Amino acid sequence: MDIRRVILATVLSALVLIGFDYFMPEEHKTSSAIQGKTTAITAPPTENDQPKVTDREETPSRLPIDAVDVVGSVNLRGARLDDLVLRGYHETVKPDSPLVRVLEARNEKEPTYVEFGWYGSPGQTIKLPDSHTLWTTSAPKLGSDAPVVLTWDNGGGLTFEIDLAVDRDYMFTVTQKVRNTTGAAVSLVPFSRVVRAYTPVETGGMLVHEGPISVIDGKLGEESYKSLRDGSTAPNFVSWSKAGTGGWAGITDKYWLAAVVPDQKEEVGGTYGFDTPAGAYQVGFTGQKPLVAAPNAEIETTSHVFAGAKEVRLLERYQHEMNIPDFWKAVDFGWFAFLTRPVFFVLDWLYQFFGNFGLALLTFTLIVKAVFFPLASKGFRSAAAMRDIAPRMKELRERYKDDPVQMNQQVMQLYKKEGVNPASGCLPLLIQAPVFWCLYKVLYVTIEMRHAPFVGWIHDLSAPDPTNIFNLFGLLPFDPTLVSSWLLLGAWPILYGITIWLMQRINPATVDPAQKPVFIMMPFIFTFFMARQPVGLVIYYCWNNLLTMAQQYTIMKLHARKKNEPEIIPPAKPRGKKG
Repeated sequence: MDIRRVILATVLSALVLIGFDYFMPEEHKTSSAIQGKTTAITAPPTENDQPKVTDREETPSRLPIDAVDVVGSVNLRGARLDDLVLRGYHETVKPDSPLVRVLEARNEKEPTYVEFGWYGSPGQTIKLPDSHTLWTTSAPKLGSDAPVVLTWDNGGGLTFEIDLAVDRDYMFTVTQKVRNTTGAAVSLVPFSRVVRAYTPVETGGMLVHEGPISVIDGKLGEESYKSLRDGSTAPNFVSWSKAGTGGWAGITDKYWLAAVVPDQKEEVGGTYGFDTPAGAYQVGFTGQKPLVAAPNAEIETTSHVFAGAKEVRLLERYQHEMNIPDFWKAVDFGWFAFLTRPVFFVLDWLYQFFGNFGLALLTFTLIVKAVFFPLASKGFRSAAAMRDIAPRMKELRERYKDDPVQMNQQVMQLYKKEGVNPASGCLPLLIQAPVFWCLYKVLYVTIEMRHAPFVGWIHDLSAPDPTNIFNLFGLLPFDPTLVSSWLLLGAWPILYGITIWLMQRINPATVDPAQKPVFIMMPFIFTFFMARQPVGLVIYYCWNNLLTMAQQYTIMKLHARKKNEPEIIPPAKPRGKKG
């Protein structure tokens, strides 16, 4: 196998890794592209209807949440879910580090919360619950097996209830009820939304979407924070809206999601907005048809709130059990999702078998090598054939150097005569490039790989190698990356560079003298490039290079044995007379 082809495939893979998401357009990337398809909100909220995020309280009344996978509280002043911590996830690999908080309390500088309520129909003067409303609770605590009812009486004949329940994972069920004891019918429109009152630092870069996200009418919508700010217009501060049936919408980070899920049979209007005075991004749903509560009657609507980790299998389960359309798309598998998802499920199955994602990764690489072995063998044979005919090709180029057309014809005839396909040597490696890309996406975007340990000093396969040769692997008490982010070079990237150098030494290629310095520098270039990538990917490449060398040795032995065997020439067929 020609080392130049290996390096070519690596370079192409790196270019795909860096440039694919940058150049490929995203759905609903800018609000201007979709404003022509939007629909208006059913009823514009009044100042009384529209809760503001600037309100602050020193000692708000709270309903504690103590569930299996989450802990936190509900702010009874406004009935906001604004304090939620995940029991199973820490901020760092250290076991004593703080737990991950997906919803922030109101008195924090950077609040993120979920709220739900009602809008009044135009022309009605009804006192509705807002951010100042103090709700009463039926129980002292909300738990996985202990639902709670929040109640508020507006003093004018309407009683509002919110039935809250939480499962053993991250899904809340919210049933809003209005009991009408007045003598006239009341028309109300329900809403639910996720609010983030700050602009976060996006850690995913170009490779993963972070920000407003939705699936409405089966179409994925991904907006940037900037597009919401630019598209927001007073008085409703709506940047984008779309009517549909069911769906889900929320705000996503790399690993975490807060989303509202309406009744999948109800017609709703999904909205993205930016409340400019409050500096708050709002993503959620508003009912398209008012619910009418006749005198002495009751109306109700049920929705759900997901606030937690984007665990792939959990999202898939909610999708099937609750009929939430394309809920798995909260994980940004990218445009190659049809390949990336199977790669994830294979890795996850191997992890369930071995109990270690590092071992699963090594086994996955071995499987990929076995699958592509026939193609690799064919590529080696093609490369060997190209080397065999190289002197004759040189002779043809010298002979027809003044006639390029004739030279190309003669070269093609030589290829045909010898049964050589010049592209077949590169093709097997290029076919494997999507596997590399899918593996990179899986390591980068799935929470299952976050803080997944391997052996030794590797405690997180999704992060770069934490060791650094520039401080003698921790012997010197300083962090070189504080000087420059490029001063990061761990042990595994160094091992990766050594494997490239070994491949060059074991399989020396005939290189143009002008290109020789480039090939000499290749191990160093890729060593520094991979130093900033997830260490799981570096381990994959180290193991892949070692397997490639072993595979090449096996193929060379098989090729040499076949070449030394006497050629068996079949006897010519006797020519018979026609007729």
